Amino acid sequence: MTDYKFYLDNGIFDIQNGRYQSAIDNINKSLELKNDWEIPYFYRGVAYQAMENFDEAMLDYTKALQINDKMTDAYYNRARITLSRKDIDNPNIDNAIKDLNKALELDDKFVDALYAMAAAQKKLGDYHCALEYLEKLIQIEPDAVHAKALKKLILQKYII
Repeated sequence: MTDYKFYLDNGIFDIQNGRYQSAIDNINKSLELKNDWEIPYFYRGVAYQAMENFDEAMLDYTKALQINDKMTDAYYNRARITLSRKDIDNPNIDNAIKDLNKALELDDKFVDALYAMAAAQKKLGDYHCALEYLEKLIQIEPDAVHAKALKKLILQKYII
C-alpha cells in the first residue's frame, strides 16, 4: 500500500516541474488517505495558484490555515492572490492586509510580505505607511532593488 506522503511528495515534485494538474491529482490521492494536516492543502493551493485557478487556491490556503494558523506562506499567498487579481473588479484589499499582518506577526523579517504590504498601502493611497514598510524591508535587505524603486516612485510621484 502506498502512503499519503508518497503522493504528496510526487505532487510537490510535479509542482517544481510545472506539472500542476498532475500535482493536483497526486495531492488529491494523498488527501484521500489523510486529510487532517495542512501541508497537502497548501501545496494544492500552490498548484491551483500557478494555474490561475484563484478561487480553488484561496479555498485550499484557507483550509490549511484552519488546520494550522501559523502557516506564514499561506497567509502571504492568499494576500498575493487578492492583491493581484484582475478577474474581479474590487478585490478586498483589507483582507489582504489582514493576511499580511498575520504573516508579518509570525515572521517580521518576511521581506516579500513587507513588499506586498507596501504595495497594498500604496493601492489604498496611504503612501507614508507604504514607505514605512519599504524602510523596514530595506533595513533587512539593503540591496532590495524593487523596494528601492517603489520607494523612489512613491517619493517622486505621490509625496511632494
